Amino acid sequence: MSVIAARIYRDGRLLTDVDLAKPIPTLEKKEDFIWIGLHEPEAATIKTIQQHFGLHELAVEDALDPRHLPKMESYGETLFVVARTVHLEGPDDRIAYGNTAIFLGRQFIITVRHGSMRGHAPIRQQLEATPWLLKHGPDYVLHAILDFIVDGYFDVIDILEEQVLAMEDQALESFLNRAQTARLFTLRRDLFRLQRILGPMEDLANRFVNIDMPQLDNDIDPYFRDLADHVRRVNYRVAGLRDTLTSVIETSGLLEQQRQGVITRQLAAWAAILAVPTAIAGIYGMNFDFMPELHWKYGYAAVLGVMFVICGTLYYRFKRSGWL
Repeated sequence: MSVIAARIYRDGRLLTDVDLAKPIPTLEKKEDFIWIGLHEPEAATIKTIQQHFGLHELAVEDALDPRHLPKMESYGETLFVVARTVHLEGPDDRIAYGNTAIFLGRQFIITVRHGSMRGHAPIRQQLEATPWLLKHGPDYVLHAILDFIVDGYFDVIDILEEQVLAMEDQALESFLNRAQTARLFTLRRDLFRLQRILGPMEDLANRFVNIDMPQLDNDIDPYFRDLADHVRRVNYRVAGLRDTLTSVIETSGLLEQQRQGVITRQLAAWAAILAVPTAIAGIYGMNFDFMPELHWKYGYAAVLGVMFVICGTLYYRFKRSGWL
């Protein structure tokens, strides 16, 4: 069902539910407003709403397209807002996106969701339980919806931060395997894409603060300033998370280079130690009749002793210098 809820409110209290299969009733009082929530609506449903509220066809077209970046447009007395939602999906917790389009007028607010995993039922229940807030009208509902979307960003970042910190601890204690390294690069790429969403989202929030719009009352400005601050905080945390990921990748690479350097030094030290008996054995393994100490009674023991002393000295020096 594409229609999640359609209700009329008066003085912050629920007046009646609306059946969109029937003609939409006309609001009796100036302070009345209607809140319609749609989820991936059918063409007939959005057409009926468009005709009743006089929504601009370009705005309706954008509302049905889930690929738009966050933006805000004014069409006469109607304000059109697009926000992107964020959630994690799949066993690898990949960042996925949804789209929420909002039509705002003096006596109506209409939301159109695509791909979002979080419905607006909690917002509606919270506002209906606080009529002194809901009586501010549709512009306050707009703030509540956008704030709800931004809170979803915090939920995603909190989960990803815990994963990144766990990876950072593991990178310091042991070496990351191929799957963990691939996860680091995938997550950094996902965060880069998220920042491309947060940039327009921050611009959108700032426009509410810096531009006067006839659809919004002045007393709602403090709420939108708070919204802009939340978006900035999300952006800062994402930037910090990307820096941390880069640090983890660099640290893992440095530790791997250090491990390879240790192995290289060990191999070089053992090669130097083994080169001594190899060289001596090679010399005395030549088939010449006249060689010093060839027929000496203690020659074999002396050669072994020399090998042992030289190899032991090399081992001690390499061990002392940290190569072994």
